[in-house]
Amino acid sequence: MSIYCALKVPEGCRALGLHHYRSHSVAKASPNLAFVPASPPPDAVEVEALQRFVSHSQRLLVMTGAGISTESGIPDYRSEGVGLYARTDRRPIQHAEFVRSASARQRYWARNFVGWPQFSSHQPNAAHLALRNWEKLGKLHWLVTQNVDALHTKAGSQRVMELHGCTHRVLCLGCGEQTPRSELQKRFEALNPTWTAEAHGVAPDGDVFLTEEQVHNFRVPACSRCGGILKPDVTFFGDTVSREKVDFVHKRLAESDSMLVAGSSLQVYSGYRFALAAHEKKLPIVIINIGPTRSDHFASMKLNSRCGELLPLIVPL
Repeated sequence: MSIYCALKVPEGCRALGLHHYRSHSVAKASPNLAFVPASPPPDAVEVEALQRFVSHSQRLLVMTGAGISTESGIPDYRSEGVGLYARTDRRPIQHAEFVRSASARQRYWARNFVGWPQFSSHQPNAAHLALRNWEKLGKLHWLVTQNVDALHTKAGSQRVMELHGCTHRVLCLGCGEQTPRSELQKRFEALNPTWTAEAHGVAPDGDVFLTEEQVHNFRVPACSRCGGILKPDVTFFGDTVSREKVDFVHKRLAESDSMLVAGSSLQVYSGYRFALAAHEKKLPIVIINIGPTRSDHFASMKLNSRCGELLPLIVPL
């Protein structure tokens, strides 16, 4: 079962733009720690406690955040010292700005165009693969991710809800048509055959840092069907997650007997509300995250370890 089917998206949308980047047998590579905060190695007592928690869970709901993808080389926003907010004064684009301003869309898409080849090439790390294996063995009831990088799908996970959407899909704000982001890259190339720009740093949402002069002549295509505005199929800051998605996760949570949060500070309410709901249902909650989270005070256990180092140690009995 997939969230696309559950949400009654038109037939074929689930596979749209996904088949060409699935990689179920991703080779295990050394983690990229450039954007991972320093943390102590897993404590043996904590590993044993986490093992008991997972073993006792029959219908485990897992929610992941940006901290699970940092070991794949994708920076997050809030990590101390290495997150985007700590390294730069850069802030992600706001939904209202993108919708109302053609120049904002030009700037966004120019940066995204330059950053896309690198961003789309990122591969799942050991944490993504561990959760894929938990699902295969019937331990993981559902996986809710706040990430838009498609790494869970690349790892082979099937029972995935992309709470904030996915950068590998593009949505027309006019007619609602979805297209693969890879197809839009080809349209960008055709419209801008002589345009070049050098990337300066990478952001969590896949774009790069460019100057206003660099983006001035970049041309942005409209929807090929209706001429509408094209936007990544993601929830930008300042926008809200659809009620349909929220209801879906609440239903999966109602079916679950425990919750694991991996790599999220839970500072964004769209994710925090589900930890809060789990707490109100008196479900045991375990959090794996380097640094404090919004839900530490009511978690059954909090572990300050790398997800890619800790999750593979757990045998989903």
